[in-house]
Amino acid sequence: MDVAGGNHLARVRHLREAFSSANEKLVGRLRGAEDAAAEKTDGTGWSAAQVGWHVAAVNTRFAALISGDAPNAKPLPERFEPKPWTEIEAGMPERLEAPGAVVPPGPVRRQEAVAALESSAVKMARALDTLTAERGGKLGVTNPLVGTINLYQVGDWAAGHVERHLRQVTGLLEQSSAAP
Repeated sequence: MDVAGGNHLARVRHLREAFSSANEKLVGRLRGAEDAAAEKTDGTGWSAAQVGWHVAAVNTRFAALISGDAPNAKPLPERFEPKPWTEIEAGMPERLEAPGAVVPPGPVRRQEAVAALESSAVKMARALDTLTAERGGKLGVTNPLVGTINLYQVGDWAAGHVERHLRQVTGLLEQSSAAP
């Protein structure tokens, strides 16, 4: 195997591990929660189960981009130099408004969220398994939040998105268990 092939495999392995670790922790938090705690909302934001549903919906969209099932990825400019993901992530606002397609349609049951997260994890694993070095580094998307990124960075974004919402769900469940 050449150096480029080894770098690609290492990059994909890192993406899989980062995504899987975060998603498994989120699933574990929701599995370990009582239904009432996970489904409780204060009327101003989402419940922990709704957050899980949202994460699963976004995971599915990211997986479709990476796999090519969604044809949104375009060839990047010849001399495209990706900005380090840590810089991109550091520039993201703390709170964001989710696009309508990934907003929960209403109340979400805890088990629905868990099932959706598990299903989305399978889709992401398959997408990363099929990602080639050519697609990973030479195709990308442009989004107002992150700018222009390659498909490897979409994988970084997916893992970071799950991590962000894992913290949110942890906080929601702690608040719910502390409430009378």
